[in-house]
Amino acid sequence: MVNSSLLRLLQLVSPTLPVGAFAYSQGLEYAVEAKWVNDVSSCEEWLDGLLSNNIAQLELPILIRLHEAWLQQDIEQVRYWNQVALANRETQELRVESMQLGKALLRLLKDMDVTVAQLYQEPCDWLSAFSLAATAWHISVEDSLTGCAWAWLENQIAAAIKLVPLGQTDGQKLLMSLAKNIPELVTQAKFIDDQEIGSLSPAMAIASCKHETQYSRLFRS
Repeated sequence: MVNSSLLRLLQLVSPTLPVGAFAYSQGLEYAVEAKWVNDVSSCEEWLDGLLSNNIAQLELPILIRLHEAWLQQDIEQVRYWNQVALANRETQELRVESMQLGKALLRLLKDMDVTVAQLYQEPCDWLSAFSLAATAWHISVEDSLTGCAWAWLENQIAAAIKLVPLGQTDGQKLLMSLAKNIPELVTQAKFIDDQEIGSLSPAMAIASCKHETQYSRLFRS
């Protein structure tokens, strides 16, 4: 029998989840405009760097702590790590994106009768809402981390297919190649101490800043 938590994880990371993640490129659109990313190779280098220096060093360690806080119903710890996550959004664009995704997912969870969502009423980072859904649906922390990294990568590949542009086959090859790193990054995230949490992605921060005023855009700012 298929574990119901696996089905809920697939639902949570599905591109059809109505939170609007598809509408953002996280600076990739400007990176393409500036020709920092212009083919499969440069796209792989860009995304691999973000996986290693942002997702694995910032997003996943915070997600671990939020997951535990929700399990313990420790709302003060949820609020603390929510603020840490928001404080690490380096541009207005990235901060607004994360809050809008978090708000949309909280609203969806409430509509799906996840009553614990009622406990959280303030501006919500995406990671806080994602971890809430994972714990409410009995998704393990490891599966939650894997799913979060996968969802981010899949959204970025979808954006790259439109922007670079990449062919559909090249996009799938790139997804397969980069996804191989996810299990190791999930393991690494478990051993990151509180004081070591943080990202080192200056190019993404610059690209996101530039994207806020980019003349022609497919993706939201």
